[in-house]
Amino acid sequence: MKLIIAEKPDQGLTLASIFKMKKHQGFVEILPADLFPEGALVTWAVGHLCQLSAPEKYHSSWKKWSLINLPIIPEQFQYEVTKDKAKQFNVIKKLVQDKRVTEIIHAGDAGREGELIIRNVLRVAGAKQPMKRLWISSLTPKSIREGFSSLRSESDTRNLYYEAYTRACADWVVGMNASRLYSLLLKEKGFSDVFSVGRVQTPTLALIVKREKEIERFVSEPFWEVTAEFNMNGKTYQGKWEKDGESRAKSKELAEKIAAFCKGKNAEITEVKKEKKEYLPPMLFNLSALQADANRKYKYPPKKTLDILQKLYQKGFVSYPRSDSRHVTAGEAEMFPDILAKLSGLQELNAYFPLPKKTLLGNKRYVDDKKVTDHYAIIPTEQVPSIEKLSSDEQKIYMMIARSLIAAFHEKSVVEYTEVATLVDARAMFKSKGKVQQELGWRKVIPLVEKDKEPKLPILSTAEKGQVLKTEVKEGKTQPPKRYTEGQLITLMKTAGKHLEDKELEQMLNKTEGLGTEATRAGIITMLKDRGYIDIQKNIVYATSKAKILISAIGEEILASPEMTAKWETRLQQISEGTASPKQFMEQTNKMVLHLIQASSENKEKWKFAQEDQDNFTPRTYKQKRTVSLGKCLLCDGKVVDKGSFYGCSNYKKSKCSFSLSKKILNKTITQKNIKLILKDGQTELIEGFTSKEKVFSAKLAWDQKEHKLKFIFDKSPV
Repeated sequence: MKLIIAEKPDQGLTLASIFKMKKHQGFVEILPADLFPEGALVTWAVGHLCQLSAPEKYHSSWKKWSLINLPIIPEQFQYEVTKDKAKQFNVIKKLVQDKRVTEIIHAGDAGREGELIIRNVLRVAGAKQPMKRLWISSLTPKSIREGFSSLRSESDTRNLYYEAYTRACADWVVGMNASRLYSLLLKEKGFSDVFSVGRVQTPTLALIVKREKEIERFVSEPFWEVTAEFNMNGKTYQGKWEKDGESRAKSKELAEKIAAFCKGKNAEITEVKKEKKEYLPPMLFNLSALQADANRKYKYPPKKTLDILQKLYQKGFVSYPRSDSRHVTAGEAEMFPDILAKLSGLQELNAYFPLPKKTLLGNKRYVDDKKVTDHYAIIPTEQVPSIEKLSSDEQKIYMMIARSLIAAFHEKSVVEYTEVATLVDARAMFKSKGKVQQELGWRKVIPLVEKDKEPKLPILSTAEKGQVLKTEVKEGKTQPPKRYTEGQLITLMKTAGKHLEDKELEQMLNKTEGLGTEATRAGIITMLKDRGYIDIQKNIVYATSKAKILISAIGEEILASPEMTAKWETRLQQISEGTASPKQFMEQTNKMVLHLIQASSENKEKWKFAQEDQDNFTPRTYKQKRTVSLGKCLLCDGKVVDKGSFYGCSNYKKSKCSFSLSKKILNKTITQKNIKLILKDGQTELIEGFTSKEKVFSAKLAWDQKEHKLKFIFDKSPV
């Protein structure tokens, strides 16, 4: 009899669902069938049933956080059962030891993580039976049956396990040592907190902090633009003044002088340039692309998109979710007509059929066996759902995936861009831009979401003459770089190689997967948030003072650079291909950790931290919660304390006192220092960098005793 072990309960039940079966506690019994003449047993993990042991399990002295104990490097790594999942582990262990079981089928997710999860469970459970590997990219009845009919040999995926195991051990060594190192050194500097450090999370955090610093250092400068409205034989349009490719005047006086000069003057069109641009349909989705797109369209956090996608996969409606490929194999492309025929039956999609193209075979933008590694792109399966039976979130994600496939069978989108040069009084040049969508093509399926900023222009010709109807001077200010959204952060992690100056390392990182993997990026972002490094407000990612302090301390160490990830990922990929040694990789990791400990301990006296970050840093205690009073509440006799995302009264639970002050006002962090000033003196010092409607300004904040709220003070006059 064969024992099948899936990665999750739902997957195990789905694998068994195509056979007659009996349910038991923690496993399912498949009755004798064509594929399993003796029947089979199906059980499952619940994600990671086993985990790497804590430091104190190797040496009791390692439990204490002390610089003397570093480095913490076990001679032999140990896995142990996760306490809250021991019940299901015992079910698996009992089945493994069942004398009827003569072969085990590894049915974890067909990827690195799935390989590691199931093999670790079998290793800890002491399994001795021979093993085969189920490797499928969708959970439809057809795929399941085909997968069980063509099981892979255990040796086919063994190197993938070595890679995943080595990755986990190396991450453990870096995380355990670097987290303790920086937590202890920063505590000496007065920052009492746990500073979690990791191989992927820290380079990601460094990129976020880098953008935050760019915004802080940015100095806004005013500029002025001159626009004019023209009348050419009854045809009106607008243009913007331009000289030597620059459309911004450096002074208000100059702008007003240009506007006054041009008003009512004669004008002539000196050039009309038209350019057609063709846009091919977008590539099929991999996980990162889908997460980024769902964040842009629906503001879904990446983790939410992955969770929705996992549900659709377990129901058999979409292919494997953690794919890094945007291509499919020729064999999969041959299935498209059947899938599309079923999609055409959905009321929401019927209008896009019949399709302009009959096949994608031969189109390497979508079909390329060489660009498909473990899994092909995320696509709908032939098991098309009744849309109304899906949740609202599931409908949105499923439709995005279905539309991406349908769009691939449509023609290109064609847009004509027009640029008109208008000369006023033979002296002042104005430029006008417009565009016309000539052929919708695939845009019928995936409409343009962004607001169209370029207006339609009338039909204009060179040498046409007319007049300037009116002119206008518009004042603006240069804007700082924008913070990342969660979706942009996923893309940033995927393309982190672009931030390397070393071209060879850049190629390394681009050949792998950037920072993290398709499966882990959403979790890294969640981790950074949970550990107090980032704050996400309205889908915008802010670096906290804790993040800035850590990255300032790490400085130029390779740990905060994508460079290290580039080298690691290349070597790990070589391990999965069987061309590199896990032992040598761990030796290099250990050397890097030793260097980090020595260099950081020696350089700590040179560390410098911004005063604002020091003022805004809030010590966190994990064993016993402690609050620090910032001053007396302005509404009652309570104390104002830091409550995470805002400052509030300590009497809230007792008397429901509603006093609270936001930590962020118009994109500016309000430090504890300024909160103390409000509570003591009624107003803050001058704060620079408030941003409102794309304008940056400076002001003080003052407490209004009558209205019980904060107000801005400009030039001593409350507004």
